[in-house]
Amino acid sequence: MVMPSSTANWHWKNKNVTSWAKEWFERELTAIVIEGTEGNVTISSVRIEDGDVELGQRKSKLITIYDIQMKVDWRGATSDGTDVAGKLSIPEVSHEITLDKLSDYVYNWTLDTASSPAVNALFAFVKTRLPSALEAKFAEFPVALVDTHGKDLTVSGAPSLSGTPPPSTEANATTAASASTTVPKPAPVKQSQTNINTSSVVKEATFMAASDDLFGLFTDERRIPSWTRAPAQSAAQADTEYSLFGGGVKGKYVSLTPGKEIVQTWALQSPTWPSEHFATLTTTFEQSSDSTKVTFTLDGVPKGMEDEITRNLEGYYIHGLKSIGLGTVL
Repeated sequence: MVMPSSTANWHWKNKNVTSWAKEWFERELTAIVIEGTEGNVTISSVRIEDGDVELGQRKSKLITIYDIQMKVDWRGATSDGTDVAGKLSIPEVSHEITLDKLSDYVYNWTLDTASSPAVNALFAFVKTRLPSALEAKFAEFPVALVDTHGKDLTVSGAPSLSGTPPPSTEANATTAASASTTVPKPAPVKQSQTNINTSSVVKEATFMAASDDLFGLFTDERRIPSWTRAPAQSAAQADTEYSLFGGGVKGKYVSLTPGKEIVQTWALQSPTWPSEHFATLTTTFEQSSDSTKVTFTLDGVPKGMEDEITRNLEGYYIHGLKSIGLGTVL
């Protein structure tokens, strides 16, 4: 029996493509040449100093997840033939800047050549013209990312097909209705309504934010979409239902201690997750002088799904928060 493509592509997937991204930026940015009456300039090298690049998929949608720091060496010649060299540091190249337009790129310039009128004129020319050339390439990057790696995440319902239609409205409504009627009561917390062998998954990450702020990002319905990039439902009260990632995760709040702990039932809306089965996710916040350690403890994960759930916590929770500039340390 062939699995419908809308079902095959329902569950979460993510692929780390940082190595490919480094090669892409090195190849594409070193091809840039700008010329003017002041002289000409090229990029001689590109280095990705920090960050990750991933392509994720949830509910048949491909999502680019990237936040990297970049350093560029540039060189050129003035109109009188003087060789000029310099460096450029770009603290953030990310989905949020390139696609969401949440902020502007920041460029930190360094001139390595001794100053002269001709050199200074070329340096001013570089600072004026090179950013637009770079940003044109940055805009091409997410398209190239999806074109190159999207096929590795989408699954066609039949071997000969490559398209992946989104789930139908009727299917979504049925799934939502089913989930809302099978969520267990918060006391006592039920791990499952069937006899399923389970285990636990624990992930930790440190974020450069206060525990109260992180608590709000996890529970405030208006703030959750900033890092999940999908609609959310959350009343942030015990014994109320919640929905994250556009319905990809559902459950019920058991208890909430602001800035300290969130306990909630948790079910992945995926063919790989057993029907009517709920795990319990406990999220704790431990604040220090300059950061907060967040520990995700998911009890009741079906045996055999530990690796998939670990990747999902890393890709959609931890890297989702990292993508909005919280600076995580795994």
